[in-house]
Parts: sequence; structure tokens; C-alpha cells
Amino acid sequence: FQPGCTNICYDHIFPISHIRLWALQLIFITCPSLMVMAHVKYREGKDAKYVELHHGSHLYANPGKKRGGLWWTYLLSLVFKAGFDVAFLYILYRIYDGYDLPKLSKCSLEPCPNTVDCFISRPTEKKIFMLFMVVSSAVCIFMCLCEMVYLIGKRISKLVRIRQENQRLLFAEQHELTNMAPPRSQYRKTDPTLSDSQMSLNRREKIREGGISTTL
Repeated sequence: FQPGCTNICYDHIFPISHIRLWALQLIFITCPSLMVMAHVKYREGKDAKYVELHHGSHLYANPGKKRGGLWWTYLLSLVFKAGFDVAFLYILYRIYDGYDLPKLSKCSLEPCPNTVDCFISRPTEKKIFMLFMVVSSAVCIFMCLCEMVYLIGKRISKLVRIRQENQRLLFAEQHELTNMAPPRSQYRKTDPTLSDSQMSLNRREKIREGGISTTL
């Protein structure tokens, strides 16, 4: 047995602490959220300058609302978050060979001349924490995917609704409602055989039937 071989084997089996790896993962996952916040602050500053130049009129009704470029920034942040979680799950899988941490490991690494039995301290605690990391990362990936599907589906439904509304308005403009039939008076024919006195008599009778009276 050569002094120092246990440390070399332990470093090979357990190259990074779970706490440090998880802290690094949280740092990477937080960066996309900071990107969204920076975009919102940029829009607020742009809106403030617009208000000064145009005497109170605003450029954005709500700078924090996910519309336009901010919608794309937010969607991209979700893609980055899901990607970082997947990457760290893969790193964890490669480091610990399938999310497992054995109690005893035999290794023969240089410069150790012989095979060394390496016992990892508190392997059950480390394995439980590793499973917690895996489950929480999987839940975060699922939530990011659900939110991406919701955002894209909502955007598509909105575009379809706008397109249908535009088509309806275009159809209404092209087929604008007009008088499908001229007034009935246009179709009313006068008998050419009637004399002027008979025609005036007919007019008086219609006025009486309509309850219209005139005073001279």
C-alpha cells in the first residue's frame, strides 16, 4: 500500500462535489432569466426616452408584456434553461456511471502500483442527493417544455384568429351589403289609361288611409 493512492482513487470516482455541481447548474440556469430581465429594462429605458420626446405618449403599453422581441427572448431563455438542465443531467450521468455511487470501488491508477480498495464516505447520502438533483432537473425540463408548447400554441392560435378575422373583413369589403332589390315604388306601375283626375283621387285615398291630414 502506498500513501496517497486512496486520495487519487477517490478523486477519480468522485471528481466533483454534488453541491458544487448543483451550484454551477443554478448559475447557468439563472443566466437566461437575467437575459429576459435585461431586455425588459432596455424596453423600459426606450419607453422613457420616447415619452420625453413625444410629450407623454408611450412606445409600449406594458414593457414587461411578452410581445414582439421580448416574446422571442423569453422563448429563447426557456430553450437555454432546458438545454442546460439536459447538459448537466448528461454530465452527472457520465461522471457517476448511471447515477449510481458504489460503497466500495477497486481502482489501480498511476502512480499506484497495486489495486486499491476505495471506500466513499456517506455513499447513501450522496446517492439520495444525486437522485434529488436528477428528479428536480427532470421536473424543470418538463415545465420548460410545457411552457414552450403553451407559448407557441397560444401564438399560433392568435395568428390563426387574426388571419380569420382579416379574411372575414376582406370578404365583407368585397361583398359589401347593398340594396339587393330596389324600392317597391320602382316596381309600381301606373296605368296609362287613368286620367289625371283619377290619379289624384287615388293619391287622396292613400293619404286618408295612412291617417295623414293636412290643413290649408
